[in-house]
Amino acid sequence: MRNRRFLLAGLLVALLLAGVGSYYASSHPDGLEYVAGKTGFGDSAKEPVDTGSPFADYGTEGVDDERLSGGIAGVAGVGLTLLIGGGLFWALRRRSPDVQQD
Repeated sequence: MRNRRFLLAGLLVALLLAGVGSYYASSHPDGLEYVAGKTGFGDSAKEPVDTGSPFADYGTEGVDDERLSGGIAGVAGVGLTLLIGGGLFWALRRRSPDVQQD
């Protein structure tokens, strides 16, 4: 029971940080985009693989409010990471051999 409370508290903190942090994140370009723009090779970039994804470019497709869009994308990222990571841990967990009593 104690582990579940700890995991639930951790999940809530992660979701809160992702949602609030993404909501208040800067709209300025990140470091790589900034340097690419300053040095002049930003125009030579190819389209990213995630183009067309509902969460492309740190936003949520179909949500007009830029901050809310980023917050939703952050929370969705935490959820997807939890699902994928948790699923992998569950699938690859070490199982104890069945012990049969005679």
